[in-house]
Amino acid sequence: MRVFLNGFGRIGRSVLRAWALAPGRWPGLEIVGINDIAAPEMCAYLFEFDSVFGPWRGSVSLEPGLLVVDGRPLPLMRVSDLSLLDLRGVDVVMECTGRADSLEVAGRGRAAGAQRILVSGPSAAAEVTVVLGANEAVLRDQRIVSNASCTTNALAPLVRLLDSHWGVVTGSMVTIHCYTGSQPTVDAPAADFSRSRAAALSMVPTTTSAQRLLDQVLPGVAGRIGGSAVRVPTASVSAVDLCVMLERAVTVTAVNAAFRTAAQALNAVIGATDQALVSSDLRSRPESVVMACPETRLTRGGMLRVFGWYDNEWGFSNRMLDVAALMA
Repeated sequence: MRVFLNGFGRIGRSVLRAWALAPGRWPGLEIVGINDIAAPEMCAYLFEFDSVFGPWRGSVSLEPGLLVVDGRPLPLMRVSDLSLLDLRGVDVVMECTGRADSLEVAGRGRAAGAQRILVSGPSAAAEVTVVLGANEAVLRDQRIVSNASCTTNALAPLVRLLDSHWGVVTGSMVTIHCYTGSQPTVDAPAADFSRSRAAALSMVPTTTSAQRLLDQVLPGVAGRIGGSAVRVPTASVSAVDLCVMLERAVTVTAVNAAFRTAAQALNAVIGATDQALVSSDLRSRPESVVMACPETRLTRGGMLRVFGWYDNEWGFSNRMLDVAALMA
């Protein structure tokens, strides 16, 4: 499978790092090119030196029209309209610009000759939204596919596990989310008043698309799970704090046993830990969510509370590669 990266920001660079670090995990999947509007020198610099994941341990250099990573030459283009390129022979364009909400933008890779598009976020242009561990069975021959959001990738497999074992009646989720590039470093005007405030100085209550996307991905529980978000002053790793009422009786021991069993699967999307970890300990974990078993609680009234960590960049980028491989 030949994959082309359109957009070399946080997700595009993380996808390339994950693929280059573990080429055997996605046999037959090859990244064959990159497009970004930034200068090639900036693309190479930001790939080599990363404030979250650290410096690249191999070699990074530029040649005319090429980004060379560990001796592997990757064509590096710089166009604002992907449809201007010749992408015949490309199986999947990973659309990582964050701007592919419209069919006109999302379809540019197809116009350039690529077979299919995988969007790194919610997209109204997508024919289907796929979350590994939740609804990957719906993936067929759709041409434009959304990989949902990082929070949905953490939440949906968790809800599916709980619903399949005990039946979810209702619940509420809060994602405790690190700040992102959509927030300013100093107070600045924005459409959302709370998101106009300096990202690294305050906890910011805001919304999340995960509730809406969860209803799409798991229609059997549509309308049962509410969701909100709090952006916090950390640069990486987020968490889901989920409280649910279940149809069948449950114990903390049984829930944690289900988490540990899920974590034993090959290339698991749900991980589990019994250690007292903090967010920085979960950096670069490839799972969609890592359940903190010591945080599982059950009230006398039967409400279950579970808590899971997720590296919203690294885990999501691993899912991009997983879903692209499934699209083959």
